[in-house]
Amino acid sequence: MLTQSRAVVFPAPHAKPELRLYPIPDLQPGEILLKVLLTEVCGTDVHLQQGRLAGVPYPLIPGHVSIGEAVAISGEVRDVEGNSPKVGETLTFLDVIETCGNCWYCLVAKASTRCPLRKVYGITLGADEAPGLAGGWSEYMILRAGTKCLKLKSGVTPEAFIGAGCGLPTAVHAIERADITLGDRVLIQGSGPVGLSACALALLSGAGWVGVIGAPEFRLQAARDFGADFTLDVTTTTPAERLKAVRDATGGRGADIVIEASGNPHAVPEGCDLTRDGGRFVIVGQYTDHGDIPLNPHLQINKKQLEIRGCWGSDFSHVHRAMSVLSRFGGRMDWSSLISKTYTLDDAGQALDDVANQRVVKAVISPGR
Repeated sequence: MLTQSRAVVFPAPHAKPELRLYPIPDLQPGEILLKVLLTEVCGTDVHLQQGRLAGVPYPLIPGHVSIGEAVAISGEVRDVEGNSPKVGETLTFLDVIETCGNCWYCLVAKASTRCPLRKVYGITLGADEAPGLAGGWSEYMILRAGTKCLKLKSGVTPEAFIGAGCGLPTAVHAIERADITLGDRVLIQGSGPVGLSACALALLSGAGWVGVIGAPEFRLQAARDFGADFTLDVTTTTPAERLKAVRDATGGRGADIVIEASGNPHAVPEGCDLTRDGGRFVIVGQYTDHGDIPLNPHLQINKKQLEIRGCWGSDFSHVHRAMSVLSRFGGRMDWSSLISKTYTLDDAGQALDDVANQRVVKAVISPGR
């Protein structure tokens, strides 16, 4: 009988991650005990360790996107298709739980990512909060009653799903906000997991040209492997050089749509400049507050007649669509190739450092290794 699980914990902001043992309690009706097969290490985890997100309950077990094997299920559980998950099946889940379904944002705006009661595995559920084990950097997780689970679709491997990680559903949301029309010229700022997935999805959405600005070079190569027509290294060019290069590649006007996925606030005014007059600028990368930036509203927004759309997080529809994309197009675009290295729980600190310093495209942890 399983009684304990090893887990990596962030004890407090700026503290080094620690390995701790947590009890595995008896499951309550509707709960699932998941043996974690793979879990991602993303930029959000770096920000959590650095204390950059507000309202985070420390100590915290990170790991908000994970995939695992159901080893125990209590009571009746059904997925979105009305099917009951079974012990032994490989499952993933929407990391967001406890959106109320009753507030103005849930019912009127249909923007559940803005629900004030929203909680997220691995981010806003503390390690000491019952029933515990609420993050993927652990040998086992407890999926609470009401968690929206999803079986892997045909042809989707655990490696492909976790290689896409949270970046693909986030990019699905960004592409939804972008309203790409067939033949549009789309520029992505940022070559991390979100930017690379946005590059792939822009192509699948019928873009006539897709460019990616980012760094380092191995990430830009990943963009080209996904089909990018144009890449530019942000570390070896100036904003003026990038503006000229993008305009030269887009008929002198700039991109029809620019998607900011870099996380750098300075990318925002530059993105305004890189978008053509009358174009659309989608900002998805500013998940964490990195401070203010100067912006000229007249020259960069109003005179350009620029449309700016924010994009925050993802909901179940984006995860569901991401799974469908992986199933349909996984043979054409290999998201598992984005995994640069797989770590153990003991190596979690090194994984964080590698992500923070952009030594990898995608870092994943295999808790059972």
